[in-house]
Amino acid sequence: MKVIEGGIMAPLGFVASSLHCGIKRKGEDLALIYSEVPAVAAGLFTTNRVKAAPVKLSKVHLKDNRAQAILINSGNANSCTGKDGLKAAKLIAKLAASRLGISKEDLLVASTGIMGRPLPAEKIVEAIPRLVERLSRTGGRAVARAIMTTDKSPKEIAVRFRAGGRFCTIGAIAKGAGMIAPGLATMLAFITTDVDISKRALIGALKGSIEGSFNRITIDGDMSTNDTVIILANGMARNQKVTSSGPGLRAFQRGLDYVTSGLAKQIVKGGEGVTKFIEVVVKGASTPEEAKLAVSKIANSPLVKTMVGGGDPNWGRIVASLGASGAEFDENGFDLWLGNRLVLRDGTLVLKDLAKLRKALSKDEAKIALDLKAGRCQATVWTGDLTEEYVRINAKYST
Repeated sequence: MKVIEGGIMAPLGFVASSLHCGIKRKGEDLALIYSEVPAVAAGLFTTNRVKAAPVKLSKVHLKDNRAQAILINSGNANSCTGKDGLKAAKLIAKLAASRLGISKEDLLVASTGIMGRPLPAEKIVEAIPRLVERLSRTGGRAVARAIMTTDKSPKEIAVRFRAGGRFCTIGAIAKGAGMIAPGLATMLAFITTDVDISKRALIGALKGSIEGSFNRITIDGDMSTNDTVIILANGMARNQKVTSSGPGLRAFQRGLDYVTSGLAKQIVKGGEGVTKFIEVVVKGASTPEEAKLAVSKIANSPLVKTMVGGGDPNWGRIVASLGASGAEFDENGFDLWLGNRLVLRDGTLVLKDLAKLRKALSKDEAKIALDLKAGRCQATVWTGDLTEEYVRINAKYST
């Protein structure tokens, strides 16, 4: 497997475009991803009970697991907009599909931005002809920028590998910086591939890949109403078809996992106010659920996150979060590491040198690891520190 340039445009048969249509004050805010042929498609969406209009519509359009285009806007979430919001999403999907010459059910929509404001559908409708005219093989990077809100920089990745006797490619982009604790499967991710793959194999691969990537990250513990991950596979690599039981699935899964994990880490590193990337690992839990309880509580703790941000070796905050997580363990039988330093053994402090602890927290990447010694299950979450910048951004987000 080789990491290559090109992002979502790296696979064969995809074109994209973007422009500024006036939803945001400045910067591109409308994007289109298009496959030259119909594609097998799969998507995973927020499990938040409150779902945005584009999520509702795209779920309906994906029932046949076929799609050919994705229309994305930033600056407006089209969430909590009632029947008018759904009507607007249907309108822009219908008109964009008509302009492309495809069925409206083969066009998916996604939105990100401020909730509760009516989607300015008229601005999107007016821009659709220009958006279609601009479709090109070089439009991927601009699309990655167009879907951003508070992101520091665009997020993209692509890999090439061999599957089914041919070289195949997976490319992807994502956005997300705050309101990040995906339960999918405000984050969006769009993945393209030229692999020829069955519907069943694609759905299974995406679900497994998301569980090990986007469902492992948190910035602030909040889940968006718009979380969306969509993959289009157009088969233009002309490989031997990848199926759930046939050759090529392992190579495809490996490539997809690399792409989704890479984007997930980019989301954390580019999170609102994040200055340090934190990996939290809990092993030795009695069940997977117990491991998730513990690791999620620690990764989402504001006190733990500010501790790392300030380089303050107050390990007690980690222990307090662990104890409050609801996970079962012996308080006199767990170990704690900061970086590669063993801090507690069997619940008792063994490293009292604060200078060494500060050094473990001084790098751009920090690792917190615990062994509960209650079983063999493990869970990992990637998160970032909590800084004054996060408060500044979110105190004035809608103004």
